[in-house]
Formats: sequence, C-alpha cells, structure tokens
Amino acid sequence: MRYYFHVKDGQAILDSEGSEVESFEALKDEAVKTCGEMIRGLKQLPDFWSGEPWTLWVTDGPGGTGRTVLQLRFTATLSD
Repeated sequence: MRYYFHVKDGQAILDSEGSEVESFEALKDEAVKTCGEMIRGLKQLPDFWSGEPWTLWVTDGPGGTGRTVLQLRFTATLSD
C-alpha cells in the first residue's frame, strides 16, 4: 500500500508522492527511520531546541488527505 509522510516543523510539508510499504510493521519502521534522519539534520538549528513540537504523520492519502494511520511527535528543550 502507498503511504504519505508529512512533517510539521513550524510549517507543514505535505508529501504528494508517497512510498510503497509492504506491511504496517514496515510502515512503523520507515516512520522511525525517517524521523531519525530528519532530526539528525535539524538538531544543529537553534529553533530545534525551542520546545516547539516537531511532528511526522503518515496518511493513506496524498497532500495530507486521507486517514492518519500513525503519528510521531518530538520536542527538544535545553535545561539550565
């Protein structure tokens, strides 16, 4: 089945191409892998540590449409 990976990090970035995924277990693995790759690229930016939630959500429709099948949310803050 084709799933679409969308990101909200201050603004929404909607996936219109999607990716074919074999199973729900594979989808969960791909979502975690995608988050890890994206967060690794963002962690150097000062806004990343602002406490603003960063969200990846996966739907069964393009452009943010369809049913949301899973969501991962992260928040990063620095302690004094």
